[in-house]
Amino acid sequence: MPESVALDPVDLHILRLLQNDARMTYRDLAAEVGVAPSTCLDRVARLRRAGVILGHQLRLDPARLGRGLEALLLVQVRPHRRELIGPFVERIRAIPESRALFHLTGPDDYLVHVAVAGTADLQRLVLDEFTSRREVARVETRLIFQQWECGPLLPPVEDARIPAGDARGRGAAPPPPDTSRR
Repeated sequence: MPESVALDPVDLHILRLLQNDARMTYRDLAAEVGVAPSTCLDRVARLRRAGVILGHQLRLDPARLGRGLEALLLVQVRPHRRELIGPFVERIRAIPESRALFHLTGPDDYLVHVAVAGTADLQRLVLDEFTSRREVARVETRLIFQQWECGPLLPPVEDARIPAGDARGRGAAPPPPDTSRR
């Protein structure tokens, strides 16, 4: 496992902001964090070199791309041997409907997040791309009704008593819902 990198409160603030908006300019990022733009640029470059920042991603709405049904497929592979893992993983990653693939412990070996046009497409995918493979012993399907993004990923807080708004916490608690009548 890679070693963790020492991060100070400024680094954590930069990471939190970039996770919420990776398109933020260095000038805006520096102003928000309270450092010079050149310092901000140097810190982001250091975080990239250290492997903390892996890249930037564009998030798309699967439904607007004609893939409105998402599911999680729990896949059991037998025999579960190293020489089967590589080819299986590469095949599943190459399927256009695959969004994420996880190798697991427990009774299921893989969890595959897929996005398809509808139930007929999901059935075709399961039958043609999964259960037709010799090494796949079982596939269990779970439909995703709704999903939510969670807060930015930060290192574990060393002291659980740190206030939520502290630079090492996850940010201030959201405001209470507006209960006034309009």
